[in-house]
Amino acid sequence: MWEVAYLAPNRSIAEMLKDLLEKNGILVMLRSADIPHLGPMGKVDILTSKEQVEEAKALIESYINSL
Repeated sequence: MWEVAYLAPNRSIAEMLKDLLEKNGILVMLRSADIPHLGPMGKVDILTSKEQVEEAKALIESYINSL
């Protein structure tokens, strides 16, 4: 079962975070969370397995806090 780990503000940030998570062994799926006609500017859900969602959230939070 997939669970939302983070809501990215756009597709490019979602892709960057997806790469971060995958490099740490977390399986990731992206899903548009906005109106489809917004394209790459729309919000994107970053989903992981229920078992990995807490680890994914921690990695994303740590990355964002380091910026």
